[in-house]
Amino acid sequence: MRTRFAVVSLALAASLGGIALAPTADAAHHQSAPLSVARLVKAPGFNAAGTWSIYQSNVLIATLNVTQDAQGNLTGTASKSGSSATGTIDQGFVDGNYIYFVIPWSDGTKGRYIGSLGADRHLSGASTDLAHPTSQATWNTTQTF
Repeated sequence: MRTRFAVVSLALAASLGGIALAPTADAAHHQSAPLSVARLVKAPGFNAAGTWSIYQSNVLIATLNVTQDAQGNLTGTASKSGSSATGTIDQGFVDGNYIYFVIPWSDGTKGRYIGSLGADRHLSGASTDLAHPTSQATWNTTQTF
C-alpha cells in the first residue's frame, strides 16, 4: 500500500542569527504528491572537497574527508577526535555559499550541521545532535575554501 504525503519545499534563508529552513508556499499545492523534499538549487559557490576539521563550541573536534560532485552533493567519512566514533556524511550539499550535512555517528549521536562560507573563506554554523535535540553547538573551520 502506497501512502501519499504532501511535498515540502524548503528554502534556505540567511539571517544575522544564522540559517533557517522555511516551507515555501509551493508546499500547500501538492497535498497528494509522494513524499519528497525539494531545495532551491544554486550552483555550488565553493568546493568543500578534501580533508578538514570542524571545531565545535562544546570542545568536540571532528575531522571530515569530503567528496563533492558537480551539483554540490557531499559524501564522505568523519571521525571524532579523542574518540573511536566514526560516521558517514549523509544528506550533504553545498548550495551557493551554504553547506548542510548530517553525520550519524557510531556512538549513537546524529549531528546535523548547517553553515555558510564567510567573507574570510572559512565555514561556520550551528550543529544539533538529532538524537538529543537540546544538545547544540556552534562550529567553525580553520581551513579556507
